[in-house]
Amino acid sequence: MKGKWIGGALAFLALMAFPVTVFADDGPTNVQLQAGLNTFFVFMAAMLVFFMQAGFALLEAGSVRMKNAGHIAGKTVLTLGISVIVFWAFGFGLGFGNGNSFFGTTGFFMTGDSMAKSFDALSASDVSLSVKFLFQLSFAAISLAIACGGMAERAKLSIYIVFGALFMIVIYPVVAHWVWGGGWLGQLGMQDFAGSTVVHLTGATAALVITYMLKPRLGKYNKDGRPNSILGHNQVLSVLGVLILWIGWFGFNPGSTLSAMMDGFFGYVALTTNIAAAAGAVAALLISWAVFGKADIPSMLNGVLSALVAITGSCAFVDPWAAVVIGAVAGIITFFTAQWFERAGIDDPIYAFSVHGIAGIWGAISTGLFATPKLVETTGVGKPGFFYGGGLEQLGVQLLGVLGAFVFVFVISFIMIGMMKVTMGIRVSEEEEMMGLDISEHGAYGYPEQMKLIADAAVKSSLELSAVKSAAGTGEALNL
Repeated sequence: MKGKWIGGALAFLALMAFPVTVFADDGPTNVQLQAGLNTFFVFMAAMLVFFMQAGFALLEAGSVRMKNAGHIAGKTVLTLGISVIVFWAFGFGLGFGNGNSFFGTTGFFMTGDSMAKSFDALSASDVSLSVKFLFQLSFAAISLAIACGGMAERAKLSIYIVFGALFMIVIYPVVAHWVWGGGWLGQLGMQDFAGSTVVHLTGATAALVITYMLKPRLGKYNKDGRPNSILGHNQVLSVLGVLILWIGWFGFNPGSTLSAMMDGFFGYVALTTNIAAAAGAVAALLISWAVFGKADIPSMLNGVLSALVAITGSCAFVDPWAAVVIGAVAGIITFFTAQWFERAGIDDPIYAFSVHGIAGIWGAISTGLFATPKLVETTGVGKPGFFYGGGLEQLGVQLLGVLGAFVFVFVISFIMIGMMKVTMGIRVSEEEEMMGLDISEHGAYGYPEQMKLIADAAVKSSLELSAVKSAAGTGEALNL
């Protein structure tokens, strides 16, 4: 009886709190409610993708030496800041504004939903334009983070600023426009649901150019060209970073449906994304075990990321069994290409091109093979893949898109980095590299206590060695 009285009282209070007008016919319509729900869904997806920056910071910091950890983590925040400002001013308009087949010419300095008429390529979704901007910004920032990975442990801080700004104006928006902004690749029907090519191959190709032009880190290669292993200082940080990235990918891929409705299609995209990542992890660990004789943890981490990269473009086009194949193949080819690039003299501390570039290419090609007629109809993009009776047409479009994006980004990045190398220099001095970029670029170590102990031990060792040399020169007996 007491429970009924309490229930009745709560019901009465609810009616007092919400006037009858709330339930009247002039309340929000179903269309308005759906738009609001979709907008909130995409906003939360954008936050997940933004949080992937934390994953990159941990992954990269763990993958470099202690003396560079603070620098590499801090530059993640720097490049994110550059991305936000430059993409707001120029990148969003160039990438998604109305224009021609190569870049947009409207929508600069975005001011909100009032500019919707400048973005016809985004008009199919009922999500607020401001949230669409936030979502696309988070993607662009990820691509720049990938590109900057190739600079680890030897690039000047100023290069991150200059190149980051240019990347967000000249490189990323152009490729995004080609595929997603109404450009020529989109018109041909290229299938890249969440960015295997647009985001990952673009960033990775720039990283490849930067890595090549910076040259290897000191001590990476012997005189005969054989590589030395330069281990990261904290594998646990790297593992945590990868787990954060894995979670963030649920904003990356399912969020690209731009809808919480549509019969829950975002859940299907989450399914293919997740099982591909798992397949990549297992496949990479097993292949490293077979080759090295030990189960290599960094190889497994790269397997997870490469599988996620590969499934990013194909997650909405393929069956679950194909997602497993795509993820496993990505983990295996990334393992072997990482070894090959290292032997070829490309010192890529976080294996950016193998993980994001090679896997991005495979992800683009995979839709030309495995895209199903039903899912192609659902997404409304392109045609079925080769194994589903589509012939070579879609595969040809995918290969053309990959080649076009790679050549464009490679050439433009080479020109930009080459000009910076001549005019301002791109690499720190040998002395600065030896002491670490934490202290040389920022004046403080990320691990001050540990680095002080290391420095004190080095000084003590040096003094003892000097004493030995001095005693040997005078014939004194030492009691050390």
